Amino acid sequence: MEVITAKDGLDAVAQLQDHKPDIILLDIEMPRMDGFEVASFVRHDDNLRETPICMITSRTGEKHRERALAIGVNEYLGKPFQETELLETIERLTGRQ
Repeated sequence: MEVITAKDGLDAVAQLQDHKPDIILLDIEMPRMDGFEVASFVRHDDNLRETPICMITSRTGEKHRERALAIGVNEYLGKPFQETELLETIERLTGRQ
């Protein structure tokens, strides 16, 4: 599995123009464009809308979780998280074992 990183939300959107990932891991708190905005962009893009999104964030309040799920985020993990939990989530969302 290849990993592509972005320095902020706008860079993530630029990367997504050139690459169609198997899964997107997002934080909420990013400069210039937050994770909610990136997730919304993905869900409104014809080429990306089916891409699974896992949001990983320190914002564990129900308000943030509900907003993410309303946008279409598939999984919402709070920090700190267990590595096994993240790997199992990636496997489940991508269908890879």
